[in-house]
Amino acid sequence: MQSNLFKIGVTTEIGRLRKLLVHSPDSGLGKVVPSKAQDWLFEDIVHLDTIRKGEYDYYTKLLMYFLDPSKIKGKLKDIDSETANRGFYKPNHPNFHNSKNVVELQNLLADILADEYIRKKLTAAVCAIEGCTYQLQLKLTATAPKELAEIFISGTMADDTMIFAPVPNLIFTRDVGTTINKHILLNKPAKKARVRETMLMRYIFFNHPFFEAYQNNIIEIPDTTMHFLRPGDEPEFRTTLEGGDVMMVAPNHVLIGVSERTSEEGANEVIKLLFEHNVVEKVTVVKIPAKRDYMHLDTVFTQVRRDTWVILHSIAHSPTYDTTEPIHFLKEPEKLEATTAIQFHKNKPGIPKVFEHVEALLDDISRNDLGSTTPTKIIYSGGNVFPYDSREQWTDSCNLLAIKEGVVLGYDRNDKTVEAFKANGFDVVKVQDLIQDLESGKVDTETLTDTLVLMPSAELSRARGGFHCMSLPLLREPLNPLKGT
Repeated sequence: MQSNLFKIGVTTEIGRLRKLLVHSPDSGLGKVVPSKAQDWLFEDIVHLDTIRKGEYDYYTKLLMYFLDPSKIKGKLKDIDSETANRGFYKPNHPNFHNSKNVVELQNLLADILADEYIRKKLTAAVCAIEGCTYQLQLKLTATAPKELAEIFISGTMADDTMIFAPVPNLIFTRDVGTTINKHILLNKPAKKARVRETMLMRYIFFNHPFFEAYQNNIIEIPDTTMHFLRPGDEPEFRTTLEGGDVMMVAPNHVLIGVSERTSEEGANEVIKLLFEHNVVEKVTVVKIPAKRDYMHLDTVFTQVRRDTWVILHSIAHSPTYDTTEPIHFLKEPEKLEATTAIQFHKNKPGIPKVFEHVEALLDDISRNDLGSTTPTKIIYSGGNVFPYDSREQWTDSCNLLAIKEGVVLGYDRNDKTVEAFKANGFDVVKVQDLIQDLESGKVDTETLTDTLVLMPSAELSRARGGFHCMSLPLLREPLNPLKGT
């Protein structure tokens, strides 16, 4: 729990990743029931053993080779042996990796619960939200910190009794907050299912020694004045924001998505807070259709290199209408399908810049914010071929995590998008093969470039989130300046 060496700082989406916050799939994912799946923001129920052993474990391994290689290189055979029983991957196991670079959220929660005062306060808060009895509150307060952390996340006691709903979306750590330069922006969720996880994260960020030096840099989003008078809980009257709608694209520039989960009011408050705290100089709001298909900004585009992005074509360019069709003149276009990008400058209040389309915004970021001297490349979901574009966007073809510039992780099921990456000069490798090459020394993390790493995804993709969602970067290296600049 020492904080003196723990640094945070993120200035881009693609700088070399050095530290991130993750949460391994817990038993709560295996307790999602069909009748509550949509309320808990899942489209389906997943098979827990497969999602752990067959899929997420590979994510953990790859992160360790890139971020904390001393814990895994040369030890993989023992780590994956039957006798090890996956101890390396289990947060409460004595052989858990306990990396300070691949940081497990559940461990941080257990750390702060060791403090009796915090344990009592947080237990009371959770019990109030979940409507627990006072007797249960006392029982939870007396529970050991590691066990209690697991209960708060899974909703299940040690004897497998469910006492409240799990928070299965906690594997998507991106949504609980975003590192912006040396600040942390906490989320304000749109859905009731995410209230408990948001509170847990708030306690972690404000109480864990890792973040002690940054407590004054934690930004919370308040409700609007007299919010209690708003008419009902309709999203248009609420101040909401989730981390999947926030992208740190350049040291002076943040993107905020207005989507199904982030409201205009939420974006408005964030812009004011970021400018007031001198965190960035400009914020661009990208309004995307408020549809479950898209959900967050990072489900429709992410960055691959300073000159390369992957995006759903209908988001890159708002729909065009055939003027030879009479219907074009007879019926108003569907406004929900339109996408807009409006940029606000700290030093130019009241004079926002409007981009013609999202692709123009991405080109501006690449060239003017990041100094790219090559033409901006756009890789389209599904190769921009119907129906593969929308099918593969649904399974997170656009939701990629850059582990370093040009090296991104994505799902192995999005075949047409993979072909589009190959057509744009990227190598494509299965994670299983890459891990073996990293272990043997055939491949080096420092020299690997322009590669799409395919991750197994049969179950993970059914949880409706990719690796960008499953990561909260805490520290990235600044991008190297281009030669000649």
